[in-house]
Amino acid sequence: MRRVVGVVGLGMLTWVLVAPGAMTVADATAAGDLVRQARTCYDRWSGPFDFDGYEASLRSAIALWEQALPLLPEAAIQSRSETLNSLSRAYFELAEGYLADPCEREAAYEAGKDAALASLRLDPVVVETEAREGFRASLRATSDVAAVFWYGNNIGQWLNYHLEIALSGGVSDVAASFERSVELDERYSGGGPQRALGLLLARAYFVVGRQHEDAVLHFERAIELDPTYLETRVSYAEHYARPTRDRELYDRLLDGVLADALDPEIMAAHPFYNHRAMNRAGTLAAYEW
Repeated sequence: MRRVVGVVGLGMLTWVLVAPGAMTVADATAAGDLVRQARTCYDRWSGPFDFDGYEASLRSAIALWEQALPLLPEAAIQSRSETLNSLSRAYFELAEGYLADPCEREAAYEAGKDAALASLRLDPVVVETEAREGFRASLRATSDVAAVFWYGNNIGQWLNYHLEIALSGGVSDVAASFERSVELDERYSGGGPQRALGLLLARAYFVVGRQHEDAVLHFERAIELDPTYLETRVSYAEHYARPTRDRELYDRLLDGVLADALDPEIMAAHPFYNHRAMNRAGTLAAYEW
C-alpha cells in the first residue's frame, strides 16, 4: 500500500503518492534546508522593510515551504505543523497585501484555510473529537494557537466569496476559532485573537449572537496587549467607530496611528501590518462624514 502525502497548492489541495519507505534521510535533510530558506525569505525584521519588494520574498517563502512539506517525515509532527501554519499565515498575508484579483484572493484564502486545517488534523485528539462531536468541538480540543488562529483568519475572508456557507454556520466556525485562540494565547500575533474577535463582532455580531458593543472590549484589550500593532486601531476606527458615527473615537484612533507611524521602532515591531495600517489610516483620515 502506498502512503498519500498532502501538498498545499494555491487555491487547491493536490496530492502526490509516495511509496512506503520512500522518505529518506536525504529527503529530511533537503526539507530542513528548504524550511530554513523559507524562513530567511519570510524574515522582515532583520533589515529595512520594503513593502512592495517584500511580495517576491513572500512568494518565494510559500514556494519553499510547499516544496519542503512532502519531504518531511510523517512522524515529524511538529515540523509538519510549523510548516503548514507558516503556509497558512503566508497565504493570508499574500492575499491581504498583494492580490487584487478576486479569484486569486479567494484561492489564496482557500489554500491558507486548508493548510491550517491540515495542521489541526495532525493531532489525533482533534480528529477523534471532530468525528465524535463535530468541528467546533474539535477546535476546543486543540492546543495549537497558530493553526486555529490562521484557520479563523483565512476562512473568515474566504467566506466573503461563499455567503451561503457563511450564513449556514461558517461565521460561527470563525467565531469559535477566535474564541479558542483567545483562550490559548490572547497575546499571539500582537493581540491577534482579541483583535480578530473584535473585528468579527464589529462586522457580524448579529450572526454569532453577541452585542455590537462587545467589539469594543476586544479591540481595547488587543490595544492594551500590544499598542505597537497599529492595525488594531485602524480596524477599530473603520469597522466600529465609523459605522456607529463616533467621530471623536474615530479621529483619536487614526490620529494616534499616524503619529505612531512616524516612530521607526514602532513600525519595525510589525513591519508588514504596520505599513498597511499607516496607508489605511491615511485613506480613512480623509473620509468625509
